[in-house]
Amino acid sequence: MLPALALALLVVAAYLPALHAGFIWDDDAYVTANATLRTLDGLRRIWLEPGAVPQYYPLTFTSLWLDHHLWGVQPLGYHLVNVLLHGANVILVWVIGRRLALPGAWLAAAVFAVHPVHVESVAWVTERKNVLSGALYLAAFLAYLRAAGGARAAYGLALGLFAGALLAKTVTCTLPVVLLLVLWWRRGRVDITPLIPFFVLGAASGLVTAWMEAHHVGATGALWRLSLLDRCLIAGRALWFYAGKLLWPHPLAFIYARWHVDAAVWWQYLFPLAAAATVAALHLARGRIGSGPLVAVLCYVATLAPALGFVNVYPMRYSFVADHFQYLASLPLIALAAAGATRLPRPQVIGAGVLLVLGALAWRQGLVYRDAETVWRDTLAKDPDSSMAHINLGMLLSDDGRVPEAIVHFREALRIDPEDGEAHDDLGNALASEGKLDEAIAEYGAALGMKGDHALVHNNLGNALAASGRLEDAAAHYREAIREKPGYADPHSNLGNVLAATERLADATAEYEAALRLDPGYADAHANLAAVLAAQGDLDGAIAHYQALLAARPRSAQAHYDLATALAARARQTEATAHYREALRLRPDWPEALDGLAASYAADGQWEAAVATAERAVRTATAAGETDVAGAIRERLARYRARGAER
Repeated sequence: MLPALALALLVVAAYLPALHAGFIWDDDAYVTANATLRTLDGLRRIWLEPGAVPQYYPLTFTSLWLDHHLWGVQPLGYHLVNVLLHGANVILVWVIGRRLALPGAWLAAAVFAVHPVHVESVAWVTERKNVLSGALYLAAFLAYLRAAGGARAAYGLALGLFAGALLAKTVTCTLPVVLLLVLWWRRGRVDITPLIPFFVLGAASGLVTAWMEAHHVGATGALWRLSLLDRCLIAGRALWFYAGKLLWPHPLAFIYARWHVDAAVWWQYLFPLAAAATVAALHLARGRIGSGPLVAVLCYVATLAPALGFVNVYPMRYSFVADHFQYLASLPLIALAAAGATRLPRPQVIGAGVLLVLGALAWRQGLVYRDAETVWRDTLAKDPDSSMAHINLGMLLSDDGRVPEAIVHFREALRIDPEDGEAHDDLGNALASEGKLDEAIAEYGAALGMKGDHALVHNNLGNALAASGRLEDAAAHYREAIREKPGYADPHSNLGNVLAATERLADATAEYEAALRLDPGYADAHANLAAVLAAQGDLDGAIAHYQALLAARPRSAQAHYDLATALAARARQTEATAHYREALRLRPDWPEALDGLAASYAADGQWEAAVATAERAVRTATAAGETDVAGAIRERLARYRARGAER
């Protein structure tokens, strides 16, 4: 128990900053803006509709669904689960090492626990898929070792755990290859027959993921058109890159620069040739050093294989390497290094020193994940020409109201890559928010001429056209966005706005309802649908949607006011009064809400309260310079005084 407790304490110490981290890149698609996490039907869609979430990893998204119902969108809970899963993985590594009688098994687990290259996998909520699939992979590994040792019942458990690992992240498909190598190392021979179901499951899930990456995630186009020779050059270089980061984890970056691969450059062949030479040398040296080092290197290569560039994955758009790609692949080399350390003089002292340095580096790296702005500024400090970092930092600055700064970063991204449609789209959004609609429309047009998510661009262009008063043109682009991406809720709601503005209320209602079918928690669609229903006289329907809006935005003064107005129109004065009061608590001295509250008091026969509230409404409207509003309220105030005097 003490060794396991020590490992757990190491994890807590190294990852304490991660517990205070926020949501960063992709965490919106995975958590904060993921509509499937909000409802029970969303859980069904996670499993049965492969396109409902960014990647078909249903077990990962089920864990996030559970998190959402436990913590909402508070990042602490998500990070806590990631740290706990990493801690479980560390202990599993130690148990497996003991099972295999590896020298330095505890040290290997401890290095895995605190190595800074793994901070990305633990401190990034989106990488729940890494730590969860890792836990199931390692548990399946351990169960299969027990089955191979004679515990027959463990075989079914191993296969089930492996299936779970694949449903969390299909990079774990390499498990049967690793098992084959390890069992050959321990026994000198291996029966492949029991592993056939593992290979079949792994291959099938790998094909599904490759299809999803190409047809759903978007890993197609010029950036992914690489020859087999190019991919071999990438793979050889990546093998040394990852090994180098294990040996010398500095600098670490969230996104590394994308290598320029050129088969005409002679030195790029040195990487795959050196890798092949290393394997050959270890094979020839088996008689002197044993087969352990060879197996460790082969396991490293096999585990990295899905991320070596032979299969198109979306991150290759930005870089061919990423720290999180080697979360499991690092284990064979770490185990080999730990075993070697046991042969050194005073291995405990050396091990303690290594853990201290790595733990301090992990702590420092964890601080980078404090929030998204810190991540992108750190990335740009290490690679000023990262167009992706400029785009994402620009988006953050724009959302924070720092639009001029954002525009600088979008223009810098376009200087680096003039063909980046996403940068044109984001620059268009920033310009539109500054009221520069003609410039924004031009940027959207440029984005539509390039590869990218055209549905998103059509929606944004529709917004700019609508703001320019070109409602029919806007409607055409919203319809095109819907045609290109039928599951996209925003253009349905925005088209509803255009239809409502042109008095086509029934058609607007249908679009808002379509948006809400796709995203039941879509607050703006609830608000707009409620307003349209109220305009059509369906007050009960309007009230239901205002209530749904308040479930999503309980601190919205406007939502409380609108609900109160609808309730008052249905003569539900007690409820109306309560919501007017809540609106005023959230937004004190709001003339319209005071006016509504006064009317609600009057409808309930509370004339003194109506007079006092209306007088306050007149004062606040006058002070705000709203003379027309103040005049209308004075007329109602006169009636309240007259009715009160009659009593």
